Formats: sequence, C-alpha cells, structure tokens
Amino acid sequence: MSSPEFLPALLTTTGLVAIAEIGDKTQLLSLLLIARFRRPVPILAAIFCATVANHLLAAALGVWIEGLVEPKVLRWALAASFLAMAAWTLIPDKLDEDDAPKTRNGVFVTTLVAFFLAEIGDKTQLATTALAARFDSVFLVTTASTLGLLLANAPVVMLGQKVVARLPLKPIRFVAAAAFAALGLAVLLAG
Repeated sequence: MSSPEFLPALLTTTGLVAIAEIGDKTQLLSLLLIARFRRPVPILAAIFCATVANHLLAAALGVWIEGLVEPKVLRWALAASFLAMAAWTLIPDKLDEDDAPKTRNGVFVTTLVAFFLAEIGDKTQLATTALAARFDSVFLVTTASTLGLLLANAPVVMLGQKVVARLPLKPIRFVAAAAFAALGLAVLLAG
C-alpha cells in the first residue's frame, strides 16, 4: 500500500467498523459481560485480544483472496459485499439466550472465548475481510478494525447501560448502511 492510501484506509476501516459495531450483537455481548462481571479492565483486555485474533484471520483471508482473484472480478465482488453489508447493517442485532456467556474460567477467559466466537461471521469480521482485500494490508486493516471495534465497545464496557440506552440505534444503522453503500459504489466507480 502506498503512503497516500494509508490515512484513507486507516480512517475508512476504523470508521466503518466503529459505526457498524453500534447496536451489533458483540456490543450487546459487551453490555451483558459488564452487567454480569462488573470488571471492565479484564473485559476490555479480552475484547482486545479476541478482536485482534479474529480480525487478523479475517484480514489475512481478505488479502489472500485479493491475491487470487482477477482485479475486475475482485472489484465486483467487493462492491457486492459492501452493498450486502449496507443491507445487513439495517437489520437490528439481538443477543440470543444461547449467546449469553457461561463461566467457569474467570472474566478474561470467558470474555475472550465468548467475544471471539460471537465475532465469527459477524458483519464487522466480514467487513474486515472485504476491507483487507480492498486495501491489501493485513496489519493496517487489523489495527484499524480493532480500533473501530474498541471505539464502539469501550464506552459500553466503561459506562454500561447508561450509554447504550441513550444511543439512537436506528439512525446509526442508517449511517453505517450509507457508509457501506458509498464504499461499494466507490469501488465500482474506481474501476
């Protein structure tokens, strides 16, 4: 990746992941974890570790796919995936009873495992894969997507339900959807 692309890639990835995470299942999981354990430091540390591991795998997959696929096909696939993300973002997430963390291993391990598993196939993980394919950088996209996820989850962990209850989730979902749609159209038009 060239230097002029660094800042836009960093800001785009961080912003998209942060916005997409608001109201997401893993953000709800963060709220559940802090309500249950009331220990923000190990919860945030575990969220960080789980996110780095999960998004590192997702970004590596994205860069690997980018290297395999013809640029024209990749452009169409990326545009379609960003437009699909836009549609998916409009659907509110909910935390199922089965997703509630069960513990025998302490706060850190419980959070680490629960968060890593909850992120598998989640829209922020898939966005990380697509963004890594778009920007061709495992390190930058993993760093930026982890930062974005922490920007959305740290306030929930630190301030709990007071923060989440005041967020206008519907308008935030529309902003996230518009951002993903704009990125999809930008990829198409950049051709």
